[in-house]
Amino acid sequence: MGSLFDGISGFPLASVRCGIEPIWASEIEPFPIRVTMERLPGMLHFGDITKLNGALLPPVDIICGGSPCQDLSVAGK
Repeated sequence: MGSLFDGISGFPLASVRCGIEPIWASEIEPFPIRVTMERLPGMLHFGDITKLNGALLPPVDIICGGSPCQDLSVAGK
């Protein structure tokens, strides 16, 4: 599985519990990346989604994503 807008890897963490191996993630925020590296140390990190080249990513059967929602969320207000 590959995870776009990974955050703290909620989808990858759930996938592990379902027997699915998370392979890579795309995230730009340093703190969430550190959380993911602690929880799922085997995941590869590719940074900014706007700079990804799909041809260079390890192939996966599932791609998930948590689209940024700061403009839609009440969190932090």
